[in-house]
Amino acid sequence: MTGKTLMVVGTMSSAGKSLLVTGLCRIFSRRGVRVVPYKSQNMSNNAAVCADGSEIGRAQYTQALACGIEPTAEMNPILLKPEADSRSQVIVMGKHYANLSARNYYQKRDALWKIAAKALDDLREEYDLVIIEGAGSPVEMNLKHSDIVNMAVAKYAKAPVLLIGDIDRGGIFPQLLGTLWLLEPEERELIKGLVINKFRGDITLFYDGVKMLEERSGVPVIGVIPYIQHCIPEEDAVAIEAQNFVFSNGGEIDIVVIRLPRISNFDDFDHLDNEPDVRVRYAGSPNEVGNPSAIILPGTKSTMSDLKFLQEGGLFKYIQEYKKNGGVVVGICGGYQMLGSLITDPDAVESAEREMEGLGFLSMKTVFQQEKATHQIQAIIKSNAGWLSEIEDPAISGYEIHMGVTELHSLKPWLSINLRSGKRASIMDGGISDDGTVWGCYIHGIFGNHDFRRTWLKSLGWESQDREVENQFYDSLDDLADVMEEALDMKYLGSVIGL
Repeated sequence: MTGKTLMVVGTMSSAGKSLLVTGLCRIFSRRGVRVVPYKSQNMSNNAAVCADGSEIGRAQYTQALACGIEPTAEMNPILLKPEADSRSQVIVMGKHYANLSARNYYQKRDALWKIAAKALDDLREEYDLVIIEGAGSPVEMNLKHSDIVNMAVAKYAKAPVLLIGDIDRGGIFPQLLGTLWLLEPEERELIKGLVINKFRGDITLFYDGVKMLEERSGVPVIGVIPYIQHCIPEEDAVAIEAQNFVFSNGGEIDIVVIRLPRISNFDDFDHLDNEPDVRVRYAGSPNEVGNPSAIILPGTKSTMSDLKFLQEGGLFKYIQEYKKNGGVVVGICGGYQMLGSLITDPDAVESAEREMEGLGFLSMKTVFQQEKATHQIQAIIKSNAGWLSEIEDPAISGYEIHMGVTELHSLKPWLSINLRSGKRASIMDGGISDDGTVWGCYIHGIFGNHDFRRTWLKSLGWESQDREVENQFYDSLDDLADVMEEALDMKYLGSVIGL
């Protein structure tokens, strides 16, 4: 029997589509429905790696976990990872497909549509319900002719559609009504419910607004979702770009993550931010950094381009001075590459630049290569440098997404990867200074390792707390589902879906 479908589209980017799909996945999974997420085309540098090494968007990976199932490439058959303003690395069914300009990408529309449609068909054969997520707005009129992610998918699947708007950003009436007005008649007929997201305050004061929306649209408002504080990874960098800069309060461990223009996988630092008395903030200029407990250079889709950003904006010299004065500096993936003395790109894999000098903190050189490494990994700590000597559990898990190979000179690697995508391996990774104040590696998700994370924080002066954060992600999924289940008309939604 072919599975049912439900689609969520939004009035704009960051209206709440991903969060709503995540919550619905959790709700239906808890009700015993075999549910699965799907987004035909995602544009995000916040990616994740499936068990078989396939790369998909972080949102769909998280939604799969909310369903209680293993993430697979079919859930996000096309992933666009922006490298420049009009160029992206294209991932198809979890593997690197091509690096294309926007114009060349649109020329591939028909071939990519067939791949996306087949992935959806395959999921419908395996699951009872596929919850489909759109992208941006379904009424970007200049892009509709090449649409393979919004109403084209809804029409193909004959899916009932929910339209969600963000009241916190203002203009909820033009958001929802304007979107409905711009839809084609056959598209508008598929819209079965309106959802208002991020409502603050007394909901009874908006009852008149709900009535007006329903009268003017002819579509029921099936829920007003309150503003939710959550621990669910964000899909893209909009959340950190909009972050208000505030120096940390005294007594907190203050960790600054450099807000690179093409930052990727910044959910690496959620586990740090969730610890009591630890504050993670993002800084994009020297005057925002201050004198934190540590500076982290995160992953990036374009290491050399973002290294140039550091040089031109003054952060390069600021970080060098910070380190010279005894500061702690950490690099993850692309940020790890920046810690070395030299980065080269002889085949123009990533940049028109052939080589650039790094920060020079670690004696190592990175060379970009055509082959991309995407693996879930397990590793063992093999060094006692600095604070590593205090770690009780040397086992590490995480994932790799990178195209560079780093050659250590006078350094010894501190990690030994012994399992890659389920296969035995013997690969050394990571560099660390003798005193442990500068370290890095290619492993995303490394701060998700409890003993590793807390031992490093203690080296910064953090005092261990009794509160555990390991189950906070799944607790947050259930909290999210609880709030949404109460806010949404689930009986009506079930009837629309046909469950």
